[in-house]
Amino acid sequence: MSQSKIIQLRIKRQDGKGSSPYWEEFEVPYRPGMNVISALMEIQRNPINQKGQQVRSITWEYNCLEEVCGACSMRINGKVRQACSALIDKLEQPITLEPMSTFPVEKDLAVDRSSMFEALKTVKAWIPIDGTYPLGTGPKISPEDQQWAYEFSTCMTCGCCLEACPNVNDRSSYLGPQALVQAYYFNMHPTGSMQKEKRLDAVTSDSGISNCGNSQNCVQVCPKEIPLTTALAQLNRDANKAALKRLFKF
Repeated sequence: MSQSKIIQLRIKRQDGKGSSPYWEEFEVPYRPGMNVISALMEIQRNPINQKGQQVRSITWEYNCLEEVCGACSMRINGKVRQACSALIDKLEQPITLEPMSTFPVEKDLAVDRSSMFEALKTVKAWIPIDGTYPLGTGPKISPEDQQWAYEFSTCMTCGCCLEACPNVNDRSSYLGPQALVQAYYFNMHPTGSMQKEKRLDAVTSDSGISNCGNSQNCVQVCPKEIPLTTALAQLNRDANKAALKRLFKF
């Protein structure tokens, strides 16, 4: 491809919390192998819009640039995904960039994902350690269980599943697939299962699994291809068992 090729970007911007969003268009020179992040970096180096006006640089989040940290999640041509793995050559132009709509916008493409971390606290997505002294050898896990658990450990809290889920919105208290699947992940761990009942309390609450509409949007957009719906189905069975156990007190 010619080095003189131009990339056109249409970016939804917002100057700060609570301010009105607006659209701005940019053109950047093409280089082979570019991704959305490198196109945004070009604008950052020379923030001049398509009208030739000097403007404020674009704000967005990124860190690892290899689809591990989850920070660069945004809507690209209408689909939520990671900007670092979105190759320019595979995108229709003009490339439309928007912040995720599920989370409060901080500025431009950067959003506040703190609700995801609060949800992890709600489901107690950790394994408690009593003291700082050695506790000895932990329980053994079969290679098959290790491999199954590993798939859920790759979650990078990127927010894509919450953005795609129609049940996650500002009118609902639903924790969303990310936190619930992490509850499933820690419940399957031999040591983590010691807190299983406490996690199931959150899972069976008003913000828990009963809000899942089984749209399966989450599994379609997960950049790590985590089997979210399989875990949610199992978690739903576990929640029903826990509810029946409480009802009949056995």
